[in-house]
Amino acid sequence: MTGSILRGIGSFYTVLCDEDGREYTLRAQKKLRHQKMTPMVGDHVRFTPGQGEEDGWLEEILPRRSMMERPSVANVDMLMLVIASVPQPDMLLCDKLILRAEKGGMIPAICVNKIDLGDDLAEQIRREYVGTQLRVFSVSAHERTGIPELREAMRGKVTCLAGQSAVGKSSLLNALFDLGLETGGLSRKTERGRHTTRRAEMMVVDGMFVLDTPGFSLLELENGLSPEDFAQLYPEYNALAGSCRFQPCLHDREPGCAVHAAVDAGELGAARWTRYRELLTQVRENWKGRYE
Repeated sequence: MTGSILRGIGSFYTVLCDEDGREYTLRAQKKLRHQKMTPMVGDHVRFTPGQGEEDGWLEEILPRRSMMERPSVANVDMLMLVIASVPQPDMLLCDKLILRAEKGGMIPAICVNKIDLGDDLAEQIRREYVGTQLRVFSVSAHERTGIPELREAMRGKVTCLAGQSAVGKSSLLNALFDLGLETGGLSRKTERGRHTTRRAEMMVVDGMFVLDTPGFSLLELENGLSPEDFAQLYPEYNALAGSCRFQPCLHDREPGCAVHAAVDAGELGAARWTRYRELLTQVRENWKGRYE
């Protein structure tokens, strides 16, 4: 039998069966550990159901069309980054998640929640990502503003919601699908989000697959990414790369860089380029020390 992993707790996995639509509790076979294969939420798997009260066995992880290690998800079509004006968005974190989506074979998008507190952030994001094909959605989970458009964009896709704590991912899911999920807010003491989503979980609602992931605030770039490959993950820079004086150009401070010129002319977002150069420094350091 085959199915998709909805959630995992310890060594147990809940799988939605393709054949009968039932949920099965499974344990991963030891051979997966020997193959260094860790099941992820969203994985399409082959399994044998248990008999009576016995748990079944997860036997094989089928080929993944996309994957990302943090959040740990597989077979996602669209990675929806949820941000809000409160808490203050970490745009460096957003760029890292966008990079992981691009590298992992997913379509990145940004959902600006809580626009009932003001819509300035959504316009700022659109300006920062000018020249990209990144879709930016403006919604208010509280007032249900923009929810029909967001639901339509998610239709027919496997969508993963990711972002910082307290940006309203659970509230957004409640607004989209009336799920009745537990919601939280900012801790007055730490001004950080209270985690109401504790582990990645996939839900199937109205024929749509939606993954909710825990909020987090730290994300490191993976090792093994060369500076040249890193630069290729910025589509708006790739479009201008052929006009740079030196080839290949990393769009840092090289003379005659077309990207630098476009930023100076206001045609590309200056804040995004500044973050790009900050991340490029990290990538160079990681690449230089990869054999140490």
